[in-house]
Amino acid sequence: MEAFQRSRGLAITGVVDNTTWALLLEAGWKLGDRLLFLVKPYLRGDDVAELQVRLSQLGFNPGRVDGVFGPLLDRALSEFQRNCGLETSGTLTQRTLIELRRFSPISDRTLVNEARDEAGFDRPQRGPIVIWGPSSMSEVIARLLPEADFSSSRESWSVEQVAAHANAVGALGVISLSQQPDWGGIHLHYWASYKSYSRRGEQLASTVANAIARDDVALRIEITGMALPILRETQMTTLHVEHAQMPTGESEQLSKAFALAIRDFFHS
Repeated sequence: MEAFQRSRGLAITGVVDNTTWALLLEAGWKLGDRLLFLVKPYLRGDDVAELQVRLSQLGFNPGRVDGVFGPLLDRALSEFQRNCGLETSGTLTQRTLIELRRFSPISDRTLVNEARDEAGFDRPQRGPIVIWGPSSMSEVIARLLPEADFSSSRESWSVEQVAAHANAVGALGVISLSQQPDWGGIHLHYWASYKSYSRRGEQLASTVANAIARDDVALRIEITGMALPILRETQMTTLHVEHAQMPTGESEQLSKAFALAIRDFFHS
């Protein structure tokens, strides 16, 4: 179980929690096992992730490779069908799968979504920075960021609610914070799965880590790519922060370093 969690970018607990169980079910789907199409709730699975990879290798943009069949994948699949002279239904039929396998490259190619991410083509030009999470730093960071979208009443929101809100308002980014009383450091997580990762997310994590290090905060800093739900469900650059409980003065100092780094990153 720990090996599976590690391979999927989950917290390594050895326990089958709800997130792990959901990904175990998704791992059972292979491309061609079922029809794939846009429906709500969105279809999820390894077959969807493989479809995203194959289309992206061919130059069609299905969005981030996250195993979720959303609107971008629907558009990319329809464009592929149109280019092949097939019915543009946006549904992965057996005929479409045959053509997809026929055109798929033998060797690995750069994924178009990762190239677009690196070039900045898909970054929103405006929108708030959503700050969320049960942390003593959340309100301080929000106060220091003029474009912050924050409300203490959202602490009780689920990940799905926060992600839906961020996606709906076209957020520039999302900063999710969680205070862990028994931890002795700061963990910065960006989106990464066994199929792809967010270059922008990794860059944001590195920017924040460097700012903290320059601020002489005596805490161990770790950067890790993960596929936690908040990172998977949000469509924009998202950073999930887990940190130790700190004295008020140290928390304030750290929050200022965070806010400055976040502001500089999104407006550089």
